[in-house]
Amino acid sequence: MRAFLAGARIQIRFLTAYPDSLIPFFTAPLFTIIFLLVFKHAGRQDLTPYAAIAPVFIALWWLALFNSGWTITIERWNGTLEMLVAAPSSFGAVIFGRIATTTAIGTVSFFEAWLVARLFGTPVTIHHWGAFVLTVFATLAAMAGTAVGMAALFVLARNAVTFSNSASYPFYVLGGILVPVSLLPHWVRPLSSVVFLSWSADLLRATLDAAPIHGFWPHLGMVVLLGACGYAVGLVALRVILVRVRESGELSTT
Repeated sequence: MRAFLAGARIQIRFLTAYPDSLIPFFTAPLFTIIFLLVFKHAGRQDLTPYAAIAPVFIALWWLALFNSGWTITIERWNGTLEMLVAAPSSFGAVIFGRIATTTAIGTVSFFEAWLVARLFGTPVTIHHWGAFVLTVFATLAAMAGTAVGMAALFVLARNAVTFSNSASYPFYVLGGILVPVSLLPHWVRPLSSVVFLSWSADLLRATLDAAPIHGFWPHLGMVVLLGACGYAVGLVALRVILVRVRESGELSTT
């Protein structure tokens, strides 16, 4: 817990020094406008929940992935990655604390996207507040946990930022955050079931519908399970990779 809190404090200072890391706060309203206009001109106002949820997921997942890659890159450039790895605290816990802090701050994009939707005459109403809050917390934890798993790969990458930028788009598609998974090719759909975004996106959209939510707990459990698996795999991968780079002396030059 101390390592997690230390990572959170460091990340708050980092975001204060590098506010450009919060660019999704500027793009989320723009994406909302684009998606709303697309659905309006297509005559599909019934897809408004997709337009309201998609920009939020884009912002949150980009923040989680980008900052996991940027954290590794900045530490490497500053020559402090070796000290961070050599510290007695868990490297994975520090990274998890930094990513979790960023994704938590990223919830501001909810208010941005939904304020824009209201200004465009399509207000978003949450009908199931309890389910909504639980889903948001589970999604944030799953994002941070999965991003830790990605950070293990970023340790090996020469330019982690480039990789983190390109790695976000497959998750957007497989997660069905804008285009429903049912419209994807049949051979792709099984892959969506192992992407936590697909489960959390379905749940969040369901909380905006007045109808009862069917299968809420199994869906929420899948979000938590997949996020926990991503975190566990990330921790194991980090240990293996750190042993390798320590032995080869490639930590700062990989």
